[in-house]
Amino acid sequence: MSISLDREALSKIILVGDRVLIKPKSPEEKTSSGLFLPAGVHEQEKTYLGYVISVGPGYPIPALQEIDEPWKPSSSEVKYLPLQPKTGDLAVYLQKNGYDIEFNREKYIIVPHSAILMLLRDDEMFED
Repeated sequence: MSISLDREALSKIILVGDRVLIKPKSPEEKTSSGLFLPAGVHEQEKTYLGYVISVGPGYPIPALQEIDEPWKPSSSEVKYLPLQPKTGDLAVYLQKNGYDIEFNREKYIIVPHSAILMLLRDDEMFED
């Protein structure tokens, strides 16, 4: 499934629940010895690499009602259990669980948190 979005849509994207927006890292076009790989080679891979662009709020936690303490103010605010990925992380993920979207002629993928197998976080990479 592929969705095409306009230029300003990236800043307006709000991910729902446990979803993560990833910019796929372009696959290597040649091997370490210098041989060029045909296009079909990467389609057979089961795991992919990409950079985390945006993260949803997480898993919703059901609101607990305080029946024994009626004097406490009730709160209907939804609370979430946050997700592990952060913007800028390099993620290893399963492609089969994702949904492709495209805008500004660039490909992005939305995957559930459970499709991410591993994260690489280098905080020093973003410091000046």
